[in-house]
Amino acid sequence: MDALDPLLLARLQFAANISFHILFPTISIALCWALLFFRWRWIRSRDTAWLEAYRLWTKVFALTFAMGVVSGITMSFQFGTNWPGYMQRVGNIAGPLLGYEVLTAFFLEATFLGVMLFGHDRVSERLHLAATALVALGTTASAFWILALNSWMQTPAGFYVEGGQYHVASWLAVIFNPSFPYRFGHMLLASGLTAAFLIAGLSAWQILRGRASAATGVALRTGLFAAALLIPLQILLGDLHGLNTLKHQPQKIAAIEGVWQTERGAPLLLFALPDEKTRSNHFEIGIPKLASLILTHDTAGEIRGLNEFEGRHPPVAPLFWAFRIMVGVGVLMLLASWVGVWALRRAGRAEALPRPLLRLLTAMSFSGWVATLAGWYVTEIGRQPWLVFGELLTADLVGPAPAATIAVSLTAYLITYALLLAAYVSVLFYMAGKAGQAAGDAA
Repeated sequence: MDALDPLLLARLQFAANISFHILFPTISIALCWALLFFRWRWIRSRDTAWLEAYRLWTKVFALTFAMGVVSGITMSFQFGTNWPGYMQRVGNIAGPLLGYEVLTAFFLEATFLGVMLFGHDRVSERLHLAATALVALGTTASAFWILALNSWMQTPAGFYVEGGQYHVASWLAVIFNPSFPYRFGHMLLASGLTAAFLIAGLSAWQILRGRASAATGVALRTGLFAAALLIPLQILLGDLHGLNTLKHQPQKIAAIEGVWQTERGAPLLLFALPDEKTRSNHFEIGIPKLASLILTHDTAGEIRGLNEFEGRHPPVAPLFWAFRIMVGVGVLMLLASWVGVWALRRAGRAEALPRPLLRLLTAMSFSGWVATLAGWYVTEIGRQPWLVFGELLTADLVGPAPAATIAVSLTAYLITYALLLAAYVSVLFYMAGKAGQAAGDAA
């Protein structure tokens, strides 16, 4: 244990915690808006398929919300155990933002979630719809505060330093820092796609297992159409986000693209093996000038190379590959959703969709998780070696906990998270199967 690096272990532990936690808000942020849509359609049409879909996915939302709250509390402990220097230095900024998020989650979301779950036939339709809308607003507000803090760590603004501590000069500048609009929008769309593919995937699984009900068709149609509409918007916003990152964090872009020397007309590398020892790429396969065209909208545009930031740039290989995983999953989402919508319009009903397509949608139930985690790693690893970009180095803020202690707790976290994740996924499929069986028995 003495040979282990406490800094690396502390980073791995926080990465494990946040990776597990982010899975659940990624679903719940957008899923509640889908619930609002289901409830609204039920009120307008009085078609019980929409009400059945609402009741099933409300249970999914409640389970997901609970997992997110519990894992979020665990993650917040990391600030005091492994990263006390962070709160000592920037607590005047981070503390209020985290506090607003907690207030939103516990007082707005949790309160009206109770009405959503237990208010059927006890409150009026309008009040129930209003409660669903307030929970949806609450989930989005929670994301707003968390993304404001995370974006500030990427592009800090609106602060001054006194006595080694960071203080707020302008809350507007802190919250609406240069990268916030792009990160917030990108996360909301990522959540929308994650929820859309989860809804479509579980619905496709119900059909394949013979557990389909009237709700299955409306849910699958909603998921497919939502995904088909959101993925082009995500691609467009991703492009704008890339331009913003090139301006404020050029070393992150250089790592993503595997650009070592500053150059004009940089190629878009489809494949390469970045080597930080030789500061070069092996086995490059690229499209000439396309990286410059995408990032600067000019085939002769300049991209600054990693050699300009030696000692102050993130690890290259993780960013290079995580970004390509994110983009690859995004392209698959685009194809699956558009083909799905086309097939659905031809078939007329969800149960008549080709079985290979249903299997693909089932396999992609959690594809949003893969894309979100890959994108999150690009964001967070890409900030290194800074904890607050350009201001505070990660190595300077790590706590005094010994490597052995961190290693033991990290192992316990990983085992617990693996078991909880397996249980969560199993329960989702169990609920989907049970809902379809109950509908079939009632019929």
